[in-house]
Amino acid sequence: MAQQEQKKGQMTVEEAGRKGGETVRDERGSEFYSEIGHKGGQRVRELIEEGKQSEEEGSSGGSSNKR
Repeated sequence: MAQQEQKKGQMTVEEAGRKGGETVRDERGSEFYSEIGHKGGQRVRELIEEGKQSEEEGSSGGSSNKR
């Protein structure tokens, strides 16, 4: 990516994200990231299971809308 000239007092999105991440790490600790990652993974697993059940119900009878 091309370097962009910054105006005084402004930061890039990357810098803002890094600063915010460091603030959260300092306030909540690195364990916080492990917790939210685990919760996110559990939710993804639930959504996958719901999708599989929905597919099974849809393919068990009647006409199919697959393209």
